[in-house]
Amino acid sequence: MPANPDLARRFLEMHRKDKPLLLANAWDVGSARLLASLGFEALATTSQGHAGTLGRHDGNVTRDEALAHAGELAAATSLPLNADLENGFADAPKDVAETIRLAAETGLAGASIEDFTGDANDPIYTAGAARERIEAAAEAARNTGLVLTARSENHLHGRPDLADTIARLQSYEEAGADVVFAPGLTDAGDIGTLVESVGVPVNVLCFPGGPTVPELAAVGVARISVGSAFYKVAMNALAIAAREWRDEGTHAFWQEALGGMALTRKAFD
Repeated sequence: MPANPDLARRFLEMHRKDKPLLLANAWDVGSARLLASLGFEALATTSQGHAGTLGRHDGNVTRDEALAHAGELAAATSLPLNADLENGFADAPKDVAETIRLAAETGLAGASIEDFTGDANDPIYTAGAARERIEAAAEAARNTGLVLTARSENHLHGRPDLADTIARLQSYEEAGADVVFAPGLTDAGDIGTLVESVGVPVNVLCFPGGPTVPELAAVGVARISVGSAFYKVAMNALAIAAREWRDEGTHAFWQEALGGMALTRKAFD
C-alpha cells in the first residue's frame, strides 16, 4: 500500500470540472518545496525535467532512478505527488504492473502510464496492446490505492488523430484508469469534445498557443499540468544570467537572485 492511502484518495477528490486542479511539475526536492510554499495543492514529477537534472535527454532515465526520484519528491512535502512513469519502463503488461506496484512503495498518490513505445519509428502501441498494458496497471493501482492516469501520446508523436485519441482514452477508462490525458491537444473545441466523450477526469498539458486555465475550466477540464515548462523556465533564466555576466561583465541578475533567495528561505524553513 502507499505510505498514506488517504493522500491518494484526497488527490482524486481534487479533480473537479468546476475548478481544475493545477498540478505543478517539480524536477527536484528544492523546486517541489518551493512550489508547495506557493500554495499548490498537489505536485507531479516531470520525466524531462528529472532527466535534465542528470544531464540527459527525456527517455534516458531508468525505472530505478525514476522511482528513487519519485520517493525523494514524495517525502519532500505533505502534498499528493503524481509520478510521470513514461511507458512504465516496459512493454509487457505484467512488467508495467510491477512498475506500478513498486511506485506505490515510494509514497506516491498517483502515477501516469503512456502509450508511447519509446521507438521513434513506431511510436505508439497498437490499441489492443495499449489497453492490455493499462488493464494491468489499473489492477495494480487498485490493489495499492494509487490514482492511475492513462495517457494517449498521439499528438506528441505526429499522429494528430482526435478520433483515435478519444477512442484510446475511452478504452483506457474502460480498462480502469482513474484519469485520462492526451498531451499536445491545444484546441479548446477538441478538448471539450474529449471531456464530453469520457466519464473520468481529463488532464490537459499547458502548451504554447493552447487555452488558458479559465478557458480549460469552461470546457470541463479537471486537471491541468505544465510538464517540463517550469524546469525549462529555470534553465533559461540561468542562461540569461550567465550570458550577462560572461558577455557584459555586469550582474543585474542579482535582483532576480535576491527574489529567489527570499522565496527559498521561506520554502526551505
